[in-house]
Amino acid sequence: MMMHAPPAASADQTYIARYLDTLSLVERLHRLLLDVIKDEFERLNVLELNAVQGLLLFNIGDNEVTAGELKSRGYYQGSNVSYNLKKLVEMGYMHHQRCEMDRRSVRVRLTQRGRDVRDVVEKLFQRHASGLQKRAVLDMDGIDTIAGALKRVERYWGDQIRYIY
Repeated sequence: MMMHAPPAASADQTYIARYLDTLSLVERLHRLLLDVIKDEFERLNVLELNAVQGLLLFNIGDNEVTAGELKSRGYYQGSNVSYNLKKLVEMGYMHHQRCEMDRRSVRVRLTQRGRDVRDVVEKLFQRHASGLQKRAVLDMDGIDTIAGALKRVERYWGDQIRYIY
């Protein structure tokens, strides 16, 4: 009896499979980034903050922002932002103040304590960037290629969301 080989995967099926693998990789990398930050906090005995809060402090940096601005910049989702901002204010990592123009809106900025944590995360990222470069894991062209591809996907997804409405 002659066995027939299964049909070769179509180019479309191969592309879809690689796209799904890439989505899974992006998700894993984000979780791994949070684990890296958490480990750094544990190493430095910064135990009251979680990694999401540390990343939030890093992304705010020297800016004064609203929760809405953080969401619109794509850093955080929904109520997560409000909850984490509230906790960071309560723990003394941020100042908050009602906006003069729109009393419903609250602007936040880092306290010195928040800037100290931001600096911890920044130094961690600087060490990683240096290590990636020194060990030839990723050169400048590689960084540019990855960043360009991810920006194109971000634009495509953003367009898809806008077209829904």
